[in-house]
Amino acid sequence: MAPTSRVSAPARRRPAPAVLITAGACLLTPAAALLGATAATHGTGELRIPAAGTATLLRTVLFAALAVHLGALAATALTRTLPGRPGSVPRSWAATASVAGALAAAGQLVRLARVSDLGLVETYGTREGGLLLLTANGFALAACCAVSRRPALAAAPLALVVGGEAWRAHPEAYSPAVGALLTVVHLTAASLWCGGLLHVLRTMRLWRRTAPGAARALLGRYARLAGWLYAALAVTGTCSALRRLPPDVVLSSAYGRTLLAKLVLVAVVSGLALGARRGLAADRDPAVVRRRARRELATLAAVVLVSAVLTVVPDPHWLSTR
Repeated sequence: MAPTSRVSAPARRRPAPAVLITAGACLLTPAAALLGATAATHGTGELRIPAAGTATLLRTVLFAALAVHLGALAATALTRTLPGRPGSVPRSWAATASVAGALAAAGQLVRLARVSDLGLVETYGTREGGLLLLTANGFALAACCAVSRRPALAAAPLALVVGGEAWRAHPEAYSPAVGALLTVVHLTAASLWCGGLLHVLRTMRLWRRTAPGAARALLGRYARLAGWLYAALAVTGTCSALRRLPPDVVLSSAYGRTLLAKLVLVAVVSGLALGARRGLAADRDPAVVRRRARRELATLAAVVLVSAVLTVVPDPHWLSTR
């Protein structure tokens, strides 16, 4: 009798850590957005914000969409300045991001109409409703530009989005123009930092075998830009916190608690960014540098989520003047 041959079963491939992390983030981000504002206001005695979780989730999508599109424009401009760059570029996510941003702004309009017990047409006539309509239209125009022959034209409608969001975020009676100006600079710098790093990492992944030198040069140029963006974020963030957060409610207000959480995350991002830049300067293994940059990007995503919570929680001046 001939011996029977045993066919070994194919080995099961374990999911890569990056896949597990991405899947976990996709599950945790909506939950954190929905519960973030409620957790921050717990025990503070502040007014309850209607549908705060929904507002936070929609604002997270809006901020992420703005970052992806603006960052793609900036990173594309950096790529074009590289001598001897490869002709291949990653597929653009700009149009998809702007469509998501438009839907997020439209969702906020619907939420505003429901909590205000107004019709959509009446909601357009309110200050916040009109600015949300401007934001939705700005994203829609940016999406159209992204699929046109001149995608760089999307910078103009995205500037309208930034301006509308900055003005919407400052309905207070005390120097709203100053707050809006600080927010314009802060939001633009944050979007370029987060979205630019995403696009640079995608480009480096595409070039890592065919043009590793160009990939390293691209990260170096982005790192120099990110240094200026970090300085702008530090200055505008400090000024905004000083003008908006009274010292006596730093720990007892939702705004103060959320801001402290954001500062912790920014400190972590700063350390990761510094480590990646040092590795780049020391000419270390490109894989190690890319891994550190990916960690920086993941932490920046958490900063975006906390920033969305920060725009939803109540104004701390109410608690300070009670």
